[in-house]
Amino acid sequence: MGLDDFVNTYGAVCKRRYGKRLKKLTIDAKFTCPNRDGSLGVGGCSFCNVASFNEQQGDLQSIAVQLDSAKVNLKHNQRASNSHSDSQYIAYFQAYTSTYEEYQQLKIKYDEAIQDSQIVALHIGTRPDCVPDDVLDLLAYYQKSGVDVWLELGLQTANNHTLKRINRGHDFAAYQDAVTRARLRGLKVCCHLILGLPNETLTDYMASLKRVLAVGVDGIKLHPLHIVEGSTMAKQWRYKPFSLLSIQDYADAATALIRNTPKSIIYHRVTAYAKKPLLIAPDWCGFRWDGLVAIVDSLAVKGGQGSGLSDNSNN
Repeated sequence: MGLDDFVNTYGAVCKRRYGKRLKKLTIDAKFTCPNRDGSLGVGGCSFCNVASFNEQQGDLQSIAVQLDSAKVNLKHNQRASNSHSDSQYIAYFQAYTSTYEEYQQLKIKYDEAIQDSQIVALHIGTRPDCVPDDVLDLLAYYQKSGVDVWLELGLQTANNHTLKRINRGHDFAAYQDAVTRARLRGLKVCCHLILGLPNETLTDYMASLKRVLAVGVDGIKLHPLHIVEGSTMAKQWRYKPFSLLSIQDYADAATALIRNTPKSIIYHRVTAYAKKPLLIAPDWCGFRWDGLVAIVDSLAVKGGQGSGLSDNSNN
């Protein structure tokens, strides 16, 4: 049995809608971040590798060129040599804050992505304090035009003390405001949460989930905290190592959140990994499937998405 047997996954949703799982094409449009350019700060969030995205490519390639290159890479990485002429893709603006630029420049970049006839979905990764109304209106226009738009907001935690500690530069109220304005326009919101942030426990993770659900959300991505080169947290960890979640602790925590999430909400991701030498710790985050297998095993024993809600109703 796999994750789809226990969780309402984005892959399964796409398969029902499009008859296949969509392939994701990641775009680096050379955006920056207010927590890096001096608007809020210069060090970035403490967990973020501030050099990783920009080191992936030197000069900015056009969006169209990046999409074509990503398609070729996907084809080479797959065992089958079938034609990709009928493939459909997600254009994912991932690197840094993908709404943090002048409106006209954003529109040019987004337009270039969706002009590709094989792009059927547009995912925009950003911060909750960087989504002005005109950008939300633009994304809503794409949505009404038939593009499947997801606004991915990096909240990480709803605990304001932790947000300050990791130098996030915004509070939970900023997330509430962004979500409210986005969903009023009919935009789907995917919330990113990190499990294992310093000084947080399962109680904090569950509190974050509860607050996110109360505001309203359409999708969730879960990530384990892992220490990467180039981050402020890497310096802190080397100076004074702090406890990181074991693979079983992470699987148990992710399972608890999934079991307490209504079945209507879509999980876009339940774990993440990084490659050496970028990854410093924990070692298990260096293996793509290990965390996923541990979560599936845990769900198989404890119950799938939403099962914890029925448990609570009996108390």
